[in-house]
Amino acid sequence: MPTITTADGTEIYYKDWGTGQPVVFSHGWPLDADAFEDQMVFLGSHGYRAIAHDRRGHGRSGQPWDGNNMDTYADDLAALTEALDLKNAVHVGHSTGGGEVARYIGRHGTKRVAKVVLIGAVTPLMLKTEANPGGLPIKVFDDIRAGVLADRSQFFKDLSEAFYGANRPGSKVSQGLRDSFWLQGMTAGHNAVLDCIEAFSETDFTEDLKKINVPTLILHGDDDQIVPINDSALLSAALVKGATLKVYPGAPHGMCSTLKDKVNADLLAFIKG
Repeated sequence: MPTITTADGTEIYYKDWGTGQPVVFSHGWPLDADAFEDQMVFLGSHGYRAIAHDRRGHGRSGQPWDGNNMDTYADDLAALTEALDLKNAVHVGHSTGGGEVARYIGRHGTKRVAKVVLIGAVTPLMLKTEANPGGLPIKVFDDIRAGVLADRSQFFKDLSEAFYGANRPGSKVSQGLRDSFWLQGMTAGHNAVLDCIEAFSETDFTEDLKKINVPTLILHGDDDQIVPINDSALLSAALVKGATLKVYPGAPHGMCSTLKDKVNADLLAFIKG
């Protein structure tokens, strides 16, 4: 399997499909690069080089005890882009991956970045604080931790329902898609899954978003039950100078799968534009 080795010795697995301008994907919690397979095949067949890595602790990457935090995730992404010598890259981040892309730019700049796409991203801050009164209470994330510790397998099976909007009337979400969510989650290291909850919920990306100085597209579903739109995409769009916000009516968090044709078309139009 293709991997790079980071400064602390962690192996990061990645997929590298197609040729052309690179489009780099950063996945959500608790998934891996497979979550973007629909986008990667589509863009690869349209003349782009689609690259996606498994975040440390997830999927086929190494499972170190340390480093499961947003700064290190961002540095791992920088290590990947440097190892592959990617230039003029489009960075696409979903959910936790959106935070990873923002922090990557915050720490490493945009010298290798052409454009940014944030999809259902956790930016700028999910946790409710005095400065972020619209965020979610810490109990929400404590309950996620408790669920993972009590029965990780069943927790992921249950979480897939809200993730893809399978609990909404008229949903056509397949059991196969929900099973894929469970399978990806179960390949992640238990400690990495727990550590990442703090990383995606308590990291403040406000200053990172302000440093994004390339064309940016923000996609979010207004029925996202995982990352509510009012305290994420709407705020991020105001922080990223010149960002374009596109709201998908009724769309769930996992819209890269449930609305893949629409997401793919919007990605292609933005990249080509």
